[in-house]
This record gives sequence, C-alpha cells and structure tokens, in this order.
Amino acid sequence: AEDGARLAHAQSLRAAVTAGLITFMLFCIAWAALCAALDRVFPWMWVVYGVVLGVIIRERGGGSDWRFPALAAVFAVAGSILGNIVLAASTTATDFGTGTLNILQAVTSMTLPLFFEEVWSVADGFYTVVAAGLAAFLAPRRLTRRERFALRLWREGSDRHQ
Repeated sequence: AEDGARLAHAQSLRAAVTAGLITFMLFCIAWAALCAALDRVFPWMWVVYGVVLGVIIRERGGGSDWRFPALAAVFAVAGSILGNIVLAASTTATDFGTGTLNILQAVTSMTLPLFFEEVWSVADGFYTVVAAGLAAFLAPRRLTRRERFALRLWREGSDRHQ
C-alpha cells in the first residue's frame, strides 16, 4: 500500500496540463510553418500530434487514473480545432496581406460557423477523433502488475478510512 501511495502522489495533473499546452503551441507553430513552406495542408498531422501529446502527458504527468486520458483527449480535440483555425487565419492573412493575429482578433461568433462550413471537412473531424483516441490511449502511465496491485491496495485502504 505504501508503494501505491508513492505512485498516487507521483502523479501531477499540473505538469500534464503545462506539457500539453506547450506541446500544442509548438506543434501548431510547426504545422503552420510546414503547411506554409510546402503550400499544402496536412490534416493527418493531427494524428501525429495525438501520439506526441499522449506520450508527453504520460511522461510529464505520470498519471495512472482516468484524468490523464481524459485530459489528453480534450487537448487533442481542442488542439486540432484551434490549430485549424490558426492555419485558416494564417492563410487568410497571407491573402489579405496582413498578420495572422489581426485575422484572429477579427474572429467573431459570426465567422466561426463560416469556418466550420467552408474550411473544416469530414477528414479533419476523422483525424481529430483518431488523434483524441491515440492521445487518450497513450496518456496513462504503464504500470506493472505489482504497481497496479499496490495502487489498488492503497485505494482500498484509503476508501476504508473515509
């Protein structure tokens, strides 16, 4: 049970959130730069993002409960949607000869439905779901049988004391 307590206390949701945010920002910048350099959009890159995100949340968060896969899935979905919005803003900014931030500041509740109607495709939705599934699958810490048993003993012991 003491080993289970150490495993439970080694989890860090804060570190997982921080790592997820940094991963999103870096991946979004890299994806937009790659799309701009090659003048092509690669929607399947969000599957790669899901894999990278899941591994980073597992490594930084060290979590073994349900919160870490849920966090990874939410980050994957939000990252995919926001990343596509940023890419669309970047492309629009190039067309209008202005900055991406200027376009993003002009986004309103009236322009978002237009984005999902004209830019977002079924393929984007599919890759987003796959990315979320992979991120959630890869996010939890892999435990040995002994670690899983120790964690179970600790949880059962802490449930009795409540």
